[in-house]
Amino acid sequence: MNNSVYILGISAFYHDSAACLVKDGEIIAAAQEERFTRKKHDFNFPTHAIQYCLKEAGITTKDLGYVGFYDKPFLKFERILLTYLTYAPLGLRSFLKAMPLWLKEKLYLKDFISTELGFKREIIFTEHHESHAASAFYPSPFREAAILTMDGVGEWATSSYGVGEGNKLDLLAEIKFPHSLGLLYSAFTYYTGFRVNSGEYKLMGLAPYGEPKYTDLIKRELIDIKADGSFKLNMKYFNYCAGLTMTNGRFHKLFGAPPRKPESPLTQNYMDVARSIQEVTEEVMLKMADHVHAVTGKENLCLAGGVALNCVGNGRILRESKFKKVWIQPAAGDAGGALGAALFIWYRYLDNARRADDVRDAQKGSYLGPDYPDEAIEQLARERKAPFEKLSAAELPRRVAQLIRDQKVIGLFQGRMEFGPRALGARSIIGDARSSEMQSVMNLKTKFRESFRPFAPSVLEEKAKEYFDFAAESPYMLLVAQVCENQIDPESRKSAAAGIERLKIKRSTIPAVTHVDYSARLQTVAQKTSPVFHDIMRSFYDLTGCPVVINTSFNIRGEPIVCTPEDAYRCFMCTNMDYLVMGRYIFAKEKQPDKDKYKRDDISVELD
Repeated sequence: MNNSVYILGISAFYHDSAACLVKDGEIIAAAQEERFTRKKHDFNFPTHAIQYCLKEAGITTKDLGYVGFYDKPFLKFERILLTYLTYAPLGLRSFLKAMPLWLKEKLYLKDFISTELGFKREIIFTEHHESHAASAFYPSPFREAAILTMDGVGEWATSSYGVGEGNKLDLLAEIKFPHSLGLLYSAFTYYTGFRVNSGEYKLMGLAPYGEPKYTDLIKRELIDIKADGSFKLNMKYFNYCAGLTMTNGRFHKLFGAPPRKPESPLTQNYMDVARSIQEVTEEVMLKMADHVHAVTGKENLCLAGGVALNCVGNGRILRESKFKKVWIQPAAGDAGGALGAALFIWYRYLDNARRADDVRDAQKGSYLGPDYPDEAIEQLARERKAPFEKLSAAELPRRVAQLIRDQKVIGLFQGRMEFGPRALGARSIIGDARSSEMQSVMNLKTKFRESFRPFAPSVLEEKAKEYFDFAAESPYMLLVAQVCENQIDPESRKSAAAGIERLKIKRSTIPAVTHVDYSARLQTVAQKTSPVFHDIMRSFYDLTGCPVVINTSFNIRGEPIVCTPEDAYRCFMCTNMDYLVMGRYIFAKEKQPDKDKYKRDDISVELD
């Protein structure tokens, strides 16, 4: 074809499998496998995501120069085997469950990848935390930065830090398994009745309803935190090394109750547990960040790893640490490892020059997934016999803004799909942030999820300071900030309501996106990276004087974010969304055939 070098990055076989394609250092495409298979957190080999990436670039596997995999299977197998031997004969069931996949596929991963892809050239395996670090630093805008990665576990490392300068990336130190901040948080996710590796954000959302009454107990019994942020866990309370659960009887006795059963009522005790572990996690994150700053002397910090999706902790690092700027990989979890592996090969292995200007990142707004032309939307409409209205590009923003103003819930399907767990205006459900009822309406009638979970605001970048105590950019919805005091209802601070009852209090001028602690996980929307979404929000601002809308992911509980027009229409029809806006096409629910056929009024139909 030409002299360009194409590198395919792959993450697979744990959770959130993904693929990424890089051309001469430029990110061309990236997507999680779950979006194509419709299996949430799909861990299988990302065949569909790979096919998409190659199609986006107009190439085949024969045009690939290198393939990268995001961790080293033999090192991971060593850790698993030694852990089982250490705890033997405990853990036999877990061992027998894990071994068939290892012996069949994972130990022969190089041959497996080669066969699956028909690829005979070089396959490179980066270490897990190298992949995270590369995904954080190389797309960042920084010429040089400190790097901090925190997750459950890779091969042996659970946290690491290092330095990136130009095209160089060096990790300097790490904390090793079984001592893991990510697994500690996951243990509490399990204990409070949410699913490990997918429910951690629910634990974070639950925390503000509680009081930190167990913080001292956690630090006294479960984790020994040093001044530099390093730590050791007291493993007698945990079961993840040898068993099929995260916690054990000692852990449950310590907190005075067994693990909460999924979908059972949330008592104040579990809310207090959530608040307590959130505060401990933030303390560790802050101490780690301060130590990394002291050792590296860098002004900028890059974050990745699953713990870097803890946007409350991220917000505190931005506000309270000594770093001037922070950049977080939008696909901070294992999916982002595919991107990191590809970029590591281009910059570190092949020693190519890197350009950075300390202003613009190379993530392209994380709009790296597939988009669909008008023909695909019209074909869907014909097949479904679905009436629609087609508007001009100039007419669309104001029309959608009017619908939001009129309290309509809208599915927004625009351009390329987001890479990572956050919806950023391409695959979003949007609504009026000024509405006191919209949080509960969208949680129960559209998302079919727990009513306590907050919605995130999207705010025009140029207006963010008027509503949030926030002086930076947050294009990827990975930072939490406080709502400005002049936007808060002073009467709400006098309320004596506790627990879930606090949800009923109108807290601000944008109540639908103001959490019970007056915080918000915000996305700042810039015209240069999100032109259609920005134009809609600008029109809403012109109509109402409010530059903030609700933005939540376009999916229902238990399903991945929608990918195709068919996914979007199906999700639209089986919820109480009022309108679906795909490209320049508007579908009104009341005009759709069989509009009541798929409607779900029972929230139990979609359980995690």
